[in-house]
Parts: sequence; C-alpha cells; structure tokens
Amino acid sequence: MKVILAGHNLDQTIISRFRETLQGSECASDTGLESIDPDALTPETLSAAYARISRDPRPVPELRRDALGDVAAARQSNRRIVFGFGHASVAEHAVFNLDILDISRLAMEALELTRLGSYTEKSQRYILLERDFIVPAEIAGTTLERDFRRLLAQQQDGYRRAYQALIDYYRRTQPSAWASQSERRLLEGAAKEDARYFLGLSTTAQVGVTLNARILESTIRRLAADPLEEVRRLGAQMHGSVADTAPSLVRYTDATPHRRETPAAMRASVDQLSGPGARQTTGVDTGDRTVKLVSASPNGDDLLLTALIHQHSQLSWRESEAVLRRLDEGRRRCLVEESLRRMEVHETPPREFELPGFTFELILSASCFAQLKRHRMASLLCQPYAPGLGVTIPDSFAQAGLLDSFDQLRKQSEEVFAKILAVSPQAAAYALTNAHRRRVVFHLNARELYHLSRLRLDEHAQWDIRSLATEMIRQAQERMPLGMMLAAGKHDFDAMKARAVQ
Repeated sequence: MKVILAGHNLDQTIISRFRETLQGSECASDTGLESIDPDALTPETLSAAYARISRDPRPVPELRRDALGDVAAARQSNRRIVFGFGHASVAEHAVFNLDILDISRLAMEALELTRLGSYTEKSQRYILLERDFIVPAEIAGTTLERDFRRLLAQQQDGYRRAYQALIDYYRRTQPSAWASQSERRLLEGAAKEDARYFLGLSTTAQVGVTLNARILESTIRRLAADPLEEVRRLGAQMHGSVADTAPSLVRYTDATPHRRETPAAMRASVDQLSGPGARQTTGVDTGDRTVKLVSASPNGDDLLLTALIHQHSQLSWRESEAVLRRLDEGRRRCLVEESLRRMEVHETPPREFELPGFTFELILSASCFAQLKRHRMASLLCQPYAPGLGVTIPDSFAQAGLLDSFDQLRKQSEEVFAKILAVSPQAAAYALTNAHRRRVVFHLNARELYHLSRLRLDEHAQWDIRSLATEMIRQAQERMPLGMMLAAGKHDFDAMKARAVQ
C-alpha cells in the first residue's frame, strides 16, 4: 500500500512569489527550478492526471509528472474530458479558496445557497461591527438613495445604542458576573448577539470560501442569473479570480435561460392560476406557529427498523418488513437502541437514518436564517423576506428598555422597504433588519436532523435558532419517537443517552 500526498492548497502570495522566481531566469537557474513551467502552478494538472487513471495503466505519480511537463496538453485534455465527454467530476479535483469581502448579508445568502462548499463567515455574534454597509446599484443614484442612506444610519446608530444599553443592563443586574473576566466576555457576547437585530441586510460581511472547480463554475452560473446586480457582480468577480489559473475547468459561466427566465415564468403561472394576491403574504398563520411539520415519512420508525434489518442481513426488503411485523414494541426499541448504543456525542447515527424524512415550514428571522442555511445537506426553499410576517425580538430588549426604539426602527425600515418595492421589488429586502422574517420550506432526513440537534439544541447555541430547533425536534419526536430518541444538544447528549438506552 502507498499513500502519496499529490498536492495541497497554497496561499496565492506564495504561488505568486514562486512564479516570479520561475520567470526570472537568473533566479530560477540559481535554484535549479528553470525546468518548471510557471503555468504549472495550477490545479488543472491534477485534474488532467486523475482523468487518465481510468484508461492509462501507468502509476498515478507518473501521470502527474506528464501533466506537469505539458500544461497545454493537460488543459486540452481537461476541455475534452470535462466538457466534450461530460465527465465533470474530473473538475472536482481542482479546489479553490476565495476571500470574499464587502458584500451585503443579502448577497451572502445568495452565495451560500451552494450546498457543496465550505464557508467561514465573519460573525455578527462575536464581532462588534463598524458602520459598514453597501448601497445597492438598484438604489444608488435614484431618488430613493437619500431615504435609504438615512435608514442605514439609523440602523447603525440603533445597533450601537442597543449594544451599549445591553452592556449597561448586564453590568447593573449581574455585577458579580461582570467582575469576572470570563463571564464578562460572555455578557459582552450576548449584547452583540442581540444588538445585531437592529442591523440591516445591507450590512457588509466577509467570508472564506472553498469550492472545487465543478461547483465553482455552477455557482458562478447561478449567480449570473440572480436579479440583484450585487450578486451578479459577485459571480463575475469570482470567475475573474480563477479565469487565468484554471481556464480549462471553469468555462461556462453565463446565465442560462433556465436560470434567468424560469422564476418570472413561474410567478406568472402562479398569478394566472391563483391571482396576483397569492404571491403576497397574509401574515403569520393563526396560532402564530412558526414551526410546522408539514410532511414526514409515514411510519418513520417502521421505515428505519426495516432498513436496519435489511442492512444487517441477507433478507430482501419485503422479507425484512415481515420480520419487523413479528417484533413486539420492546424488541423494536431494543433494535434501535443497539444501533445507537455506541454512538458518542460527535458521531452520527448509521446511514439507515437517512431514509425517514421530515419537511418543515418555518417562519424565521434573517438572523436565524443565517444559521439555518449552514445545514446545507438539507433542502431549503426560500420565499422573499416579508414584513407581513412580523419580526423576532430578543427578550433582552424589553429588559434593557429597547422595545420602543426598535419598534420605531422597524417601522422606518418597512416604510423604506415599501418605497423600494414599488420600483425595484428584488432590492427591497436591503432595507429590512436582521429581525425581519421570511417563510421557508426545510426538508431533511433523520440523520441530518440529529446533526442539527447536536449543534442547535446545545446550551451554547444562539437563542433564536435554539428555539426553532427545539420545536422542530419536538414535532419530529412525536412522529418518530424511537428513531429520534437521542436527538439532543451536545451538552445534554450523554445524560439523554443514559436515560434512553438501557
């Protein structure tokens, strides 16, 4: 057996300096690097080499040497294999890290709709923000810009005042905790966490992104079709950042008619079938249920148990179902317990848990949505933000005397929203705050729901997403009590396991 490190990501600064060394003949000669082609500083050669594995019997290191020795041929091979033959998975061997700065929270949501990517984002929970925001192209230079800038200043001022008011409240009501350096940091974090509900979706953010070439190309093509100018520009700049480095792998980046035209066509169809009012929210449903389990696999526990029997036998699915019908309630529970008995807090349930599924309709704040979208292996369908769905207000606002000032800001944000909506509907959400809500459909399997529970029911989880997740898990456990018996936060997992698994 051999395991060989074929390559890894390098900081672009190092690559640039190395390229300069290669291009400077005297320096390259001094270092013995004159035989290396500067164009070989690309991940394309790895894709080209790995593409040959299926048809070339030579060892992989030899295939890599060939690709490095003739970059032009490697690129031609990539174009033929990836785009000619349609073997797009070859492009997945090339991986890119992108620094993305100074985009709005709204654009960040559009970017992170790409599921198979890695994102580490500047957090509004942990960082005290400066007065950073963008004025979108749809508003800049119009008669609305003055009102919009005034609103942004009010949101930023409200954020700073709220942070200070919360700090003063914690200092006054929890003097012993404030005297402790570690506990004071927690209180300061809580103040930042709640004050951000004053901030708007035009507040700027930054993120580190890792995408392979195949997913990067798909993302750029999706962003190119977005109705927001900022998002389209983001896609174009992402393409520009890699165009010279990987021209053979990231090629088709223009918006397609399918991406660009289908949403409007679908809205027209809905209007025709149901009337234009069908696209306007009627507000939160009676009972203010912001979490609804609208669909779940019928007999989810039976589905899970049949899968467990099937996986650990040589029985057909029908024969496994017959075995299950012979089991009493105690033996059914024992079988699920056995599948979970050895699971530790950082582990996931077996893959059999992926068969039962849950579909939720959720009404949640922008702040909560920013956390929910991190669970990218789920299916997430989003309606636009809608003031008619109300706002989510931290309990601390009442305690610190912030309710009136926040309500005033909410009204001002919604007034500007309405003005923008009349002339540029897609850009109206830039005026709303982190507290404003949207309605989404969230579909995931039981295994992924376990993952969500570990993170979002934990005692360190932010209160907004924790409240949402608590209700999601409660409703899922009603429908699937055996399979979801250990859905708990990290802090509570061991105790729950000790109670549930005999």
